[in-house]
Amino acid sequence: MSARRRPPARRRPPARRRPSARRVASRPRKKKQRHPAAVLIPVALALWMVGRLLDWVAAHPWVVVVALALAVTGGVLWYRHRAAQFLRERESARALRYPVEQLDLLHHRAFEHAVRDLMFRDGCTDAVQVGGAGDHGADVKATDPYGRRWVIQCKHRKAGSAGAAVGTPDLHVLNGTGRPVHRGDVVVLVTNGRFSGPALEFARSQRLHLVDRATLTAWAGGGRPLWELLRAVPPPRGPGPLS
Repeated sequence: MSARRRPPARRRPPARRRPSARRVASRPRKKKQRHPAAVLIPVALALWMVGRLLDWVAAHPWVVVVALALAVTGGVLWYRHRAAQFLRERESARALRYPVEQLDLLHHRAFEHAVRDLMFRDGCTDAVQVGGAGDHGADVKATDPYGRRWVIQCKHRKAGSAGAAVGTPDLHVLNGTGRPVHRGDVVVLVTNGRFSGPALEFARSQRLHLVDRATLTAWAGGGRPLWELLRAVPPPRGPGPLS
């Protein structure tokens, strides 16, 4: 008798791999759609409340009159407060004096703020310190009472006049940006130190104004504005503060 042949063994189907956690996490989740009622009900409620408020105001018109009166009164009081505060600041600024020895002790950033305060003292109500990264050569900007735009770069020396002289490289930066970039009418470099000979020549040729230690002493320690201490300042753009 022939041996019976065994039927071939059935192959099991390969087990399905479970999706990895990464694949599951990367699948976009379906956004839940809001029911239209969830949007319409709050809108309708808001419109109903506005309508009720308008009906109440129409029935009580005196409320509008009182509200307007309070708003006008508050505005007038706020304006008077701001005007009085501005006058106090102006009076305090007019008395500002800096001995040059005090300026020597300042940090270079505080020196820039001192120059800004002196410009404000002289009547430049928009004087602002802008020195820092990306200042393009300007540390202080201001508009004087005659409409002239001032662009000022500050160079502080801890040793005063004994420190390194301010040279032409600093003036090159200021000359390249003072008028084309900052639109300055008066372009100035202020230092509590001194300037080199080539810097003085370059400033004269390019119509740049230099404030050395002697001029700074007269300006910061006295009451005269800077434009009265400098030569060849451009003429006023406007009539001035007293006209």
